[in-house]
Amino acid sequence: MQHGTPWFAIVWPMRPVPSRSNRDFQSRARTHRRGVTLVEQLVVLAIVGILLTLALLRTVPMLDAVVVETGAAEAADLLAYARDHAYASGARTAVHIDAPHRRMTVHAGADTLARADFADRRLTLQTTRDSMAYGGNALGVGAANLRLIISRGARADTLTISRLGRVQRR
Repeated sequence: MQHGTPWFAIVWPMRPVPSRSNRDFQSRARTHRRGVTLVEQLVVLAIVGILLTLALLRTVPMLDAVVVETGAAEAADLLAYARDHAYASGARTAVHIDAPHRRMTVHAGADTLARADFADRRLTLQTTRDSMAYGGNALGVGAANLRLIISRGARADTLTISRLGRVQRR
């Protein structure tokens, strides 16, 4: 037995009793964790991935619609430019539509006046004729109407050019 140690301390060993502030800290540490677990992070990532997938599925058709709309507007502008040039110059002006290469070119004689390339926007061109010509009086030259279908994905726009050279979008 050591000197100064009471006899009951030897029989019943005592642990030091933590102070009140120390006990509060220990209980708070058990109930309030800091950070998140790996499982929680994976669940959040899975939910975010599903939401992004749903958002992309809705935006792709809208993007196709915008690209087709601008492609149709550009094709209509080229046809109007060719008609205006024919009227202003008094010379025959032609629009050549190269559907396999997805390109439209405006020619006046041997000169190339304008060109539009639709391949870089992944647009598809379908046409009933490969060219449209305008005479010096700005009327279409040829025996038939021209129908040009511009499409991408599920979206399509149709331009109909009459024998007189008028352009209608549908």
